[in-house]
Formats: sequence, structure tokens, C-alpha cells
Amino acid sequence: MPNRLNEKVAVVTGIGSGMGRAAALLFAAEGAQVVGCDLNEENSRTTVAEIIASGGSAVSLQPCNPSEPDEALALIDLAYRSYGQVDVLYNNAASVHFAPIEDMSIEMWRATMRGELDIVFNLCKAAWPYLRQRGGSIINCGSVSGKMAYEVLPAIAHSAGKGGVIAMTRQLAAEGGKYGIRANSISPGLVRTGATARRIDDPDWFAPMKRKLMLNGQVGTPEDVAYCALYLASNEAKWVTGADFAVDGGTTAW
Repeated sequence: MPNRLNEKVAVVTGIGSGMGRAAALLFAAEGAQVVGCDLNEENSRTTVAEIIASGGSAVSLQPCNPSEPDEALALIDLAYRSYGQVDVLYNNAASVHFAPIEDMSIEMWRATMRGELDIVFNLCKAAWPYLRQRGGSIINCGSVSGKMAYEVLPAIAHSAGKGGVIAMTRQLAAEGGKYGIRANSISPGLVRTGATARRIDDPDWFAPMKRKLMLNGQVGTPEDVAYCALYLASNEAKWVTGADFAVDGGTTAW
């Protein structure tokens, strides 16, 4: 069914690369007016230009770091000034430090909490008044690391941050239901992106990760995650809220 997001305004963070870029392109192809942001100015503009060249509609704010409350407000304000409404908020972007606990400094810990928890809170807070007007869909990017541990991934801060995102999403669903606001999270497993490719191509690192992938050790793609986000953004998911969707090749079922 084409145009699944027709007449919807979708805010997507981290559109410059990876899962955010894939979601922005897919949302626009399905009829959404996309409002994006990224810290990388060139990549963000490239994604917007590609959407417009394909006949879609998009604007972006860059550089933009929504872990800062003022920048989150500026992004939502751009959406409202450009298109007059906010229907979908896809909190894809995050920043994280990986280290075992003995090497995790308090500065790294706090930066990860800002980059994984504050960034979601700030944007939900900024978008809430507009979502209340019409209802809408909040989609937060969790992670399998919020529910399990990997042998070769020193993710104490990341696990705490993404576990918090999954819990926060349930609470947002509870508070938003009376306004027609749905809130769900997506928990990707190992997805090949520019940030993960080097690790995936290291056979020693990848071997224990591969054992957790039921589908013949196949890693995910950004598009795999984007299609789940598309469903949650669409009216097809009008009775879906407070849920976490594992897009992980069976990792958390193993």
C-alpha cells in the first residue's frame, strides 16, 4: 500500500547516515514530509537533497545536537514552522562510549546518558504539545543491549542508556494514550553501518556475535530497521503502543 505516511510530518534524528538516513528516505518515499537533523552538516544536506530530487519534501537542521534542550526545541520549532504540525517523532540518533567498568570514566558515563537518555527526553518534551493536538507516534531507538549482554561488547553505559529508553517508552505510552499519542521502541541487533562495519569485518570480534544471529549469522541493514519504523509511524499501527520491537535476527530469542 503506497503513501503509508501521506499527510504526516515526521521528525527523524540522525539522518546523515545509517538507520536515520534509511528511515528518512523511506518515510519520504511513503509520503511523509521529513524534518531531519544531524551533527554532520554535509551528510544531512545530502539526505535532504536526495529526498527532494526524488520528488519528496524535507528540511533539516544541522549541526544539531538534541541532547541539548535548546537544540531539541529548535528542531521541533523547525518542523512546526515548515509544515504546521508534528505527527511522528523518530528518536534514532544517539552517542555512546564503550568501555568495561574499570575503564569507564564518570565523564564517559555522563556523556552516554546525555547521548542516549537526555536526547530522547528533550525531543519528547519539545514535541509533546504538538503531538497532543492531533495524536501521533513516538518511535524510540532502543537496543538489544538494553535487554541482554554481549560477550565482546563492553557496554555498561550503553546497556543502561538503552534499557532506560525502553522503560521510558512504556511510560510515554501510559501518559500519552489519552491524547492519542502512541509510543513504541525498536531494539535493533547488530546492524551493518559505517560505525560497525570495521568490527563486523573482524572475524575474532564477530564470531561470538554471529552465534547469536539465528538467520545463518546474517547481520541487519539500516533498511531492516527502517521498515519497522515505517509500520509504527503509519496508521496500520493505530492500536500498537507501549511495545518494544526486536529487529535483531533472533538475537534476543536465542
